[in-house]
Amino acid sequence: MKIILLSVRDDELPAIKQWQEKHPDIELQTADWELHPDTVDRLQGFDGVIIQQRSQIGDEVYPELKRLGFKQLTSRTAGFDVINMPLATANNLKVSNVPAYSPHSVAELALTHTMRLIRQLPLFDARMQEQDFRWQGLQAAEISSLTIGIIGAGRIGSTTARIFHSLGAQVIANDTKPNHELDDILTFKTKEEVLQEADVVCLHVDLNETSKNLIDAQALSLMKPSAYIVNECRGPVVDTDALIQALEKKQIAGAALDTLTGEENFFNVDLRGKEIPSEQLKKLRSMDNVIITPHIGFYTNIAVQNMVDISLDDAVSLIQGQSCDHVLN
Repeated sequence: MKIILLSVRDDELPAIKQWQEKHPDIELQTADWELHPDTVDRLQGFDGVIIQQRSQIGDEVYPELKRLGFKQLTSRTAGFDVINMPLATANNLKVSNVPAYSPHSVAELALTHTMRLIRQLPLFDARMQEQDFRWQGLQAAEISSLTIGIIGAGRIGSTTARIFHSLGAQVIANDTKPNHELDDILTFKTKEEVLQEADVVCLHVDLNETSKNLIDAQALSLMKPSAYIVNECRGPVVDTDALIQALEKKQIAGAALDTLTGEENFFNVDLRGKEIPSEQLKKLRSMDNVIITPHIGFYTNIAVQNMVDISLDDAVSLIQGQSCDHVLN
């Protein structure tokens, strides 16, 4: 069996090597390119393909994968919006992802972002740069005095809720399918109630047609002027223009963003000395109450290992015609 992993980063290689050593009968090959119409022919001779893609897969790719004999298309990420699921299904491709590579990795970043916001650290950093060592006017709030709102209380959202609950915060949540096994740590409410009552709103939803622009101008208008929003899921979940307007008008106190719409054009890209290809990113970077990280929620030792191990295990199962817990279609 031969499997190729695409868009492989150097930091993934030790995890891939470790898996390979446990499966010497399977041949692995890595590549640094994405799956597109002009690269799909390079998959000739392989039995399985694993992607970690930032841009949409062209529609022409799916019949080509079928022609080349592929039975699966596996993403070693939680997000799968780059894949056209109906076309994959129409071409007999089983699509799988890694929905829970490490809920703690993303939840811990949500905590980190929240701590930086409520301790006013971006503003203190700005003062330090100017050699202004005064602390007046930047009083912090303690987590135990806050209400944390979770929108999307699945694997990651519930982990985030448990962390904040353990630190003494009151936690409220909204989810399309409330899991009442979490009732000991949070209270389920409507989305509107969460937005109105929370001091910090943490977003942990999947990206789909119902979640695009889930946080729009109307949603932002419900939040307290003292409240913060933290997005650790997908950029299009937030209407970025509406968010910028809300920040400029002081409708909310600030934001922490690990993901942005159009991020494939700038995140994980060295743009030193170059023009930033996003007016939205430029505006957000100019605000001293906004924290931006380049989609690093997944980027921990445990998460990277799990993304490699789970995706490879699932690809092997699907190639062999066996069942897989993470099939999406």
